[in-house]
Amino acid sequence: MRVEKLNNENVRDFVEYCKKHRSELDDSFLYDENLMEFKPNKENPTYIVTNKLGKIIAAASLMIDDYNQRGRKARFRIFYSSKKSLECYRLLIKAMLPHTNNLDKIFLFIPLKNKQLLKSVEQLGFTIERYTFLMVREETDVPDVIFPKEYILKTFRTNQDEEIWCEVRNAAFANLKGNETPIRPEDVWEMVSSGNFLEGGMKILFHKEKPVGVVRGTIEEHNDEPIMNIGPLAILPEYQGKGLGRLILRASLHFAKENFYKKVILSVNGENEGAKSLYTKEGFKEVEAYACCQYEIRKVN
Repeated sequence: MRVEKLNNENVRDFVEYCKKHRSELDDSFLYDENLMEFKPNKENPTYIVTNKLGKIIAAASLMIDDYNQRGRKARFRIFYSSKKSLECYRLLIKAMLPHTNNLDKIFLFIPLKNKQLLKSVEQLGFTIERYTFLMVREETDVPDVIFPKEYILKTFRTNQDEEIWCEVRNAAFANLKGNETPIRPEDVWEMVSSGNFLEGGMKILFHKEKPVGVVRGTIEEHNDEPIMNIGPLAILPEYQGKGLGRLILRASLHFAKENFYKKVILSVNGENEGAKSLYTKEGFKEVEAYACCQYEIRKVN
């Protein structure tokens, strides 16, 4: 077997490999729409391991976009070997390291049910940073939403509310693992122009004239059916504990119902017990658990 850099000639084989094995992995960036326009480049360094017949038996692809670079990290789109060999993973890590000179760590999410992959990355030196849970709500009934006096929920206005969105999100997530890196208006513009943007799905909660919360609903796919994804949902720290998070969550659920989504999905960090408890009380059920595994580059270099 040998490791080689992915080129345009074998992108189709790589895409088929991703599709074949995505059910065993975190498929956040392995949907058809993600793979349809995939190209290996500086922001997506990609390597494959092939056998004697030229068939792909392992693949690794990093996402080193601007947001991740600011946080000095990169996320794997895929890091997987269908051949149960630790050597394949070692070859892929070795090939990928030259692309990580300005990073502190690389990471991926692994379903807890994939014990083989968890064991392999542990043997490579990965450590578990945190756990996250995927939760789904299938109930169609949603309690009425009545905001306290002087609070109003407004729809996000493109080319006007980007700064506001960043201020609320960054303040609320400053200490949330995996989200500490502040976002910029250009990151919000990317959200609005992305393929999963849902018109009217982004909302901002105001107290008088002050923005205090945000919530976003996007178009996703889960188990091969359309579903609305909620995230982020954020409330300024000084406004937390007032029940506002519950209210904008319910408002987003009403929006999903109005747009004929029968199911809603979201993810939550394991250490965020308050949020997980809220989602459970609002009808969400855990359907998948993941470990966020990180590989520290500084220790290697």
